[in-house]
Amino acid sequence: MTSVKLNPEFKGRDFLAISDYSPGEVQEILDLALHLKRLQAQGVPHPLLAGKTLGMIFQKPSTRTRVSFEVGIFQLGGYGLFLSPNDLQIGRGETIKDTALTLSRYLDGIMIRTFSHDEVLELAHYASIPVINGLTDLLHPCQVMGDLQTILEHKGRLRGLKCAFIGDGNNVCHSLLAGGAKVGMDVVVACPAGFEPRAELLARARQDALATGARLWVVQDPREAVEGADVIYTDVWASMGQEREAEEKERHFARYQVNATLVAAADDDVIVMHCLPAKRGREITDEVMDGPHSVVFDQAENRLHAQKAIMALLMQ
Repeated sequence: MTSVKLNPEFKGRDFLAISDYSPGEVQEILDLALHLKRLQAQGVPHPLLAGKTLGMIFQKPSTRTRVSFEVGIFQLGGYGLFLSPNDLQIGRGETIKDTALTLSRYLDGIMIRTFSHDEVLELAHYASIPVINGLTDLLHPCQVMGDLQTILEHKGRLRGLKCAFIGDGNNVCHSLLAGGAKVGMDVVVACPAGFEPRAELLARARQDALATGARLWVVQDPREAVEGADVIYTDVWASMGQEREAEEKERHFARYQVNATLVAAADDDVIVMHCLPAKRGREITDEVMDGPHSVVFDQAENRLHAQKAIMALLMQ
């Protein structure tokens, strides 16, 4: 067993948005994630959260979020408790406040994956234990911490790189802008008119970027976006809960597919990312997703390690 030193300044904090953390703190999380990944690969136990419990609230189903958090808390020596809408009284009239106050008496941390970001903010306000945002319709910060770890592993740095996000200005896009701002990575979003990231979140990220020199901007031409890009990132065009809009979105996004032609317009050593699940043949082709530029499954794995770092620091 190895000793891992955890910065006590993280203890008890929430992880709701990357913008809540300083550039130095974001780097510290990434450094710990990389270290924990090495320990896991070497088979070195690291029970940093021995005897601690994480409640995992899922108002939205998930493959990667559930498995990565449940496995992650286990590898840290703790226990993860899966809580579906059928297991909680929130859907039957109990307030988020009362749920937060009650769970705080039982658990050492809460991860929540839900629709409304305001619900997460309210839960964190009333909970006396750390709350981790596993996804909302507005933000997906844990995903992007794993993404930044993946880029760092493949490129050796983050500052000064160019990441082109091709697709809808959604929760992943919002967190990617925030993450780029914190680490000094340029992020350009290519999307059709009317599907841009939220103006106030782009403005907040640009304000944060003043400290790191990152450039953040939005264009409509995907080919323009990928010129000179080190990273191409895409996501489904219609997020979970937007199934009714899927057909309309496909018309708007038809020319935003990440295919071999688009990848060829970027740098030769570009890496291609997708947060999954993918609609193969729509936003990304099989040829690209299974091709030499793809780091999609490294990215999926790193959700585990990045979230372990977040849990270890907050729940220590």
